[in-house]
Amino acid sequence: MADSTLWWLATGTLVIAELLTGTFYLLMLSIGMAAGALAAHAGLSMAVQLVAAAVVASGAVLAWHLLRQRLSPTSQASANPDVNLDIGEVVQVDAWLPDGSTRVKYRGAQWAAVPRAGAPAGPGAYRIVEVHGSQLIIEKTEN
Repeated sequence: MADSTLWWLATGTLVIAELLTGTFYLLMLSIGMAAGALAAHAGLSMAVQLVAAAVVASGAVLAWHLLRQRLSPTSQASANPDVNLDIGEVVQVDAWLPDGSTRVKYRGAQWAAVPRAGAPAGPGAYRIVEVHGSQLIIEKTEN
């Protein structure tokens, strides 16, 4: 059996494994196997085929990892404005309770709110930065 046939079989096996598991990284590895197959078709030695497969697969995995990191939300759903439309909305705080919380009127209802850790608490306008259940996590808006 020709070297290129073995490379194509490895490529197909990784594609099938990716379809079964949903691990997109296996598809990146299969791109490397395809590069090895193309090197075999070009008549290059086995060492060059292995290096081509390793370099292309590593590059594809690294590129996918960096792209996925850049595109994925960095925050949890409770603080992600794409998931929770309340994030970024402004509420008015009149006074703080002794326990460090407050009640604010938002969307026609009274909500419990607490300041973000380390944020100063005083009356004024606050922006919602997270929502935990029915409790708003807020921080002072910059005026």
